[in-house]
Amino acid sequence: MVYNGHMIEINSLKQANEELSKIECDKAGIRIMADKAIFKVIKLEKVSTKDANLLKQTFLAKGGEVAVARGTADLSTPFTDVLICATLKHYRLALAQLKIQPWGLPAIAKRIEELLYNSEQFPTRQYSWDKHSLSIVPGRTLIMGILNLTPDSFSDGGQYNNLDAALYHAEEMIKNGADIIDIGAESTRPYGNNKKISADEELSRLVPLLEKIISFSSVPISIDTYKASVAEEVLKLGAHMINDIWGFQYDDQMAKVVAQYDVPVIIMHNQEGTYYEKDIMSQIYESLKSSIQIGLAAGIDFKRFIIDPGIGFGKTIEQNLTVMSRLEELKSLGCPMLLGTSRKRFIGEVLDLPVDERVEGTGATIAVGITKGCNLIRIHDVKEMARISKMTDAMMRSDQ
Repeated sequence: MVYNGHMIEINSLKQANEELSKIECDKAGIRIMADKAIFKVIKLEKVSTKDANLLKQTFLAKGGEVAVARGTADLSTPFTDVLICATLKHYRLALAQLKIQPWGLPAIAKRIEELLYNSEQFPTRQYSWDKHSLSIVPGRTLIMGILNLTPDSFSDGGQYNNLDAALYHAEEMIKNGADIIDIGAESTRPYGNNKKISADEELSRLVPLLEKIISFSSVPISIDTYKASVAEEVLKLGAHMINDIWGFQYDDQMAKVVAQYDVPVIIMHNQEGTYYEKDIMSQIYESLKSSIQIGLAAGIDFKRFIIDPGIGFGKTIEQNLTVMSRLEELKSLGCPMLLGTSRKRFIGEVLDLPVDERVEGTGATIAVGITKGCNLIRIHDVKEMARISKMTDAMMRSDQ
């Protein structure tokens, strides 16, 4: 007899239940088996060796595995990173025991629970304003169209830095499927050579367009700025979102402004230089977590945060490719994720193409990003990328 066999991947309880139902497993059996079918690996950094040893013992007793540094067993190292390898059933049994253990184990259990919860839950969001609304829901990637009012943007500098051209382009992007228009008045090109401008000059570029576009736009308007004074003025005028490429870590007043106006905010990972002391994804995760904490401390509702891994910013070509291949690791922050890869240099380097010939390369990054959990895409070529997103969403829908 020849058996038809193939590997399947189960990442959620919903998928586990569906697969068990397909083989006509008994309902009671489904309840017993579902959390055994899902295997999760969690990395915890800098755990005390005492806690790590107890963590390892607890998971081993429940059927899971925990990998630690060599010096953990004899306490020759004070801290260790930890890899937990277990099914959801193993986690459930181990966490119940960890919560009643001494030292830092209850806090570790709480953190593990948070990570598991975020990995299972889609970050659904409902944003509403007087005349607009925005929904982040499964199966529908949102399109953020880029409108640069700068003479020196790397991709389209000078094309839209007069009022009529900018208004026409905004209307065109909305017609072609943009769900949000993101307006920037200062070039923040990732690889330098951009000219920093004052808040006054930035506002002189922004205000005339914003006053016009607010009156007719059928979609929300986001403002790409890292200056709190600019953010405050544009929010007064009716802008709906803020896109801060420094994630509250450049201007210490930005989080307070966002909190005051209670608007959604995109917080991006950024840094000076491209040196990373440890694993790049760990460092990006830590930085974004810090940005979220800054925002929470200022009074921003957690559901207002949208994260952005900052492709191209503070990263080499190779590092950008690494981040693209591991985007799903940021889902455990529990926030919607925006991807901004449009026409960027790493695409040009891989394909050996100039900036105006990177549509196909951008499309590849968009498709991969959506499969790895991105919920919004920030792009120049709205019509083409909206079609790619729609097709990718349709293929991914069965996993939602």
